[in-house]
Amino acid sequence: MLFYAKTEALRMLRNRRYLIFVVIFPVVLYLINANIYGKQTDDQGVPYALILMVSMAAYGALASSMMSSAVPWATERQSGWLRQLQITPLPGWAIVATKLCTALLLVLPSLLLVSVVAIVQQGVSMPPARWAGLLLAMWLGTIPFIALGLAIGSTLSADAAQPAAMLCMFALAIAGGLWFPPEIFGSTMKTIADITPSYHYAALGWSVAGGHGLGLADVLVVAGWGAVLGLAAAYLYRRATVRA
Repeated sequence: MLFYAKTEALRMLRNRRYLIFVVIFPVVLYLINANIYGKQTDDQGVPYALILMVSMAAYGALASSMMSSAVPWATERQSGWLRQLQITPLPGWAIVATKLCTALLLVLPSLLLVSVVAIVQQGVSMPPARWAGLLLAMWLGTIPFIALGLAIGSTLSADAAQPAAMLCMFALAIAGGLWFPPEIFGSTMKTIADITPSYHYAALGWSVAGGHGLGLADVLVVAGWGAVLGLAAAYLYRRATVRA
């Protein structure tokens, strides 16, 4: 199981698209926006450099969650690799757990790199306990997006899974307010954003970074989406396994 997880992680780390769009792109976006708006503060006095750090780290984590689960899963299912794994002593739950753990591992580069750049380039600082709480919340908060990626990978072909994952990724980033506030699109968009996991995922990070702790509503929404999408992913995986 550990060898399988290591192989999966190394394969994604060698993927140029992963490195460019998931690891480097959020950092570039952060540098551009932070150097324009970083010195400003919101109504509560929180620097935009800190707010933007959370937004871009959340975007990178979201993108990593989707791209490291949907496309590889669909490719393995289509190529027959999943069937090969099923005839090994590795149980079905271990295959899914390995995928989940690998995707969680691949979320870390985006979170850590954006944070390091914010510290070095913008002088962002927080107490160590707040840093730990922020990174832990944003790390575990990606579980719903990983589950969504696995659901997509269990349903679509490898060629269709990538555009579908990217479409979902961009839609969730926009609805979550990771690039700009959803309110600018009107009240309808804000209502839609309020029920999306990405909006409450980002809100978890903004709340912790602002020193307010975890918002109960945000935790419940993210956990609820994680449970729903996790069950969907498990069902679609079993269906794909039967078809395989």
